[in-house]
Amino acid sequence: MSRLDDKVVVITGGGGVLGSFFAKELASNGAKVAVLDLRLEAAEEVVSEIVKMGNKAIAVACNVLDKESVINAEKQIFDTYGACDILINGAGGNHPKGTTDKEYMEPEDLIGDNDVMSFFNLDDKGIEFVFNLNFMGTLIPSQVFGKRMAMKKDGVILNISSMCAFSPLTKIPAYSGAKAAVSNFTRWLSVHMSKMGIRVNAIAPGFFVTNQNKKLLLNEDGSYTDRSKKILSQTPMDRFGEPEELLGTLLWLVDNKTSGFVNGIIVPVDGGFSAYSGV
Repeated sequence: MSRLDDKVVVITGGGGVLGSFFAKELASNGAKVAVLDLRLEAAEEVVSEIVKMGNKAIAVACNVLDKESVINAEKQIFDTYGACDILINGAGGNHPKGTTDKEYMEPEDLIGDNDVMSFFNLDDKGIEFVFNLNFMGTLIPSQVFGKRMAMKKDGVILNISSMCAFSPLTKIPAYSGAKAAVSNFTRWLSVHMSKMGIRVNAIAPGFFVTNQNKKLLLNEDGSYTDRSKKILSQTPMDRFGEPEELLGTLLWLVDNKTSGFVNGIIVPVDGGFSAYSGV
């Protein structure tokens, strides 16, 4: 019998590359999994795979930035499986309008008619979207699903931070800032909910190839872009991570038997990226 048997797991962003791996792994360990995604068809594809393996899952359309949408999703899941035991806040992402074209500001970038996306002409709405998706998209589900956890004084919340929360990456100020907020919120919430039997931790993945960043990391022929080469030069293991390599940390942090006294930490899974000074 698995320790996750009959546990109700909710995964936002569950139709994505990493979220789908989480969903399938937890379902294979006996959990009843609700796969939430803005794109219902993406969630349904993941659920179809889980059900084919003989495990339990439902797909739920959910916009993590719309509280009513999250409330409706919570009600649907509660009516189907009961109260959420484990919430994984996997929804997140970046946006081109919150990203500079160049790593460093140069004098010519100050020219008004320059087509380069510099720090000074980053789009307010693009930055707001990135911050909201990552931070508010973690806070709102934690409010909605965390309430029943608090009522039963039992639950686990697992957030998804990033390497750029530890040290901001060039070109992506909005995403780096938003993920830093997720890490800070993880620690804050772990303290705030500690008397209610709820543990809150986060995983900070290093560099994994996903649908979202594939064009940034790989050329059309599959070779590495210049940015990939730079990333790998700073990653002691000299490769990108595989989604399966997050699963051990995932299973450890959601299991009260193996990590029952672990609260308020952000765990890097990054091939040594955060340990390397570059020298």
